[in-house]
Order: sequence, then C-alpha cells, then structure tokens
Amino acid sequence: MSKCFKNNKRKNNYILKAILKKEFNSFFASPIAYLVIGVFLLINGLFLFIFNDDFNILNAGFADVTPFFYLAPWVFLFLIPAITMKSFADEFNTGTIELLKTKPLSDWQIVLGKFTASLLLVTIAIIPTFIYVYTVYKLGNPIGNIDFGSTIGSYIGLLFLAATYTSIGLFTSTLSKNQIIAFILGVFITFILFYGFDAIAASFEDSSLTIQKLGINEHFKSISRGVIDTRDILYFISVTVFFLFITKIRLDNE
Repeated sequence: MSKCFKNNKRKNNYILKAILKKEFNSFFASPIAYLVIGVFLLINGLFLFIFNDDFNILNAGFADVTPFFYLAPWVFLFLIPAITMKSFADEFNTGTIELLKTKPLSDWQIVLGKFTASLLLVTIAIIPTFIYVYTVYKLGNPIGNIDFGSTIGSYIGLLFLAATYTSIGLFTSTLSKNQIIAFILGVFITFILFYGFDAIAASFEDSSLTIQKLGINEHFKSISRGVIDTRDILYFISVTVFFLFITKIRLDNE
C-alpha cells in the first residue's frame, strides 16, 4: 500500500512538472516572456533612474530602494493579468480544454501547473531588479548604507503579492473566452483588492485600519517594513488559495 502511494505521488509530481514545463515553454516560444521581462524592467528603470519625479532614486538624497517597491505592485497590476489572460481563455476559445480534460489530469494539476508557470515567469522578471539594490548599495554614504532587512522583506512581500495577482488572473481567464475581457477583469479585481479597500477606508475614519487590512496593499506594506508577520503571510496564502480554488470550481463546471 505504501509502495502504491509512493508510485501515485511520483506520477502526480511527474504530471504536474509536465504541465508546468509545457506552460512555461509556451511563454518563451512567443514574445510574451521577453515582452513581460523587458517592459517590467524598462518601466521601473525609467521611473527610478531617468524620469525626474518622486520615484527617482538618484534624486532621493539617501540610499533607498523603497520607490521600486512602491512602483512594482502597480506595474504588476497590468503585467500579470497580461501573462495569465490566455491561460484558460485561449483553451476555452480553441476547444483544447476538452482535449486537456480527456488526459489523466486532475483539475488541480491543470490549475497548479498553469499557476506555477506564470509565477515562475514573474519571478524571473524580478531577479534582474537586484541590480537596483546593488546600485543603491554602491551609492550609499558610506558604501553599503542600506536597510537590508526592509529590502529582503519587500522582496518577500513582492513574491507573495505576485502569487496573489497570478491566482486572480488565472480565475478571470476562466470567466471569458476573450483574452481582452479576461485581462480587463483581472486588472479590475486586482485593483479593487490592492487599492480599493484603502480608498473605502478613507471614508470611514473610525474603522479605517480594519477596512485597510482587507486589502493587499496594507499587508504588502507591513511585510515591506522588514518584519515578517504570520498574519500577513496567512492573508496572502488565503487569498491566493481562494482564487485557485474558485478557478478549479470553474473548470469543474465547464
């Protein structure tokens, strides 16, 4: 019985890796991956080093990468739905979802495979931004005068935020066969969860903090301070799992 369980587990892992590999390779088989990575780095680079605005690190007067972590969630708000919009919408539109369901795959394996592939692409887009940290590290006076605790916390928060955005994008891609509609819905729901509760909280002074804690932004800012609070981690995991679960439900009903 134990041997049978191990064989089933090994088989499930193999299937999941196969879906992940297929989805991930499909990004690089088209311009999508290169565009996502390029656009993410270009937009951040322009605001952080070129444009003479509040985000410009060189004009800040002190070594700090906080502007990047303020800007990145807003850039991801558009980029991640652009990555995920075709995940299921394209499958529904071409009818390949039916072919996918005839294979020995569970709905969870399909959802998790697509989720992991999309999140992996986002993670690859984040990795080159370490050069921003190195730049600020070298610009510090003295050299190395940077808050690494806050920076590491911000990167951890950004990964959790990206996972949540990705799960939302996957869900909205099941709501329509049209990729553009899936993209718009993804941006809309992500915007509401990221900033909507902050806007609503501004109208309710007495319970503003409670309302803010319902949104992504408050928990992202909390982790970005460099203190990893289990409540923030649980929030991101809960929201991510919730959207993955309703994505799976949508697949069940197709």
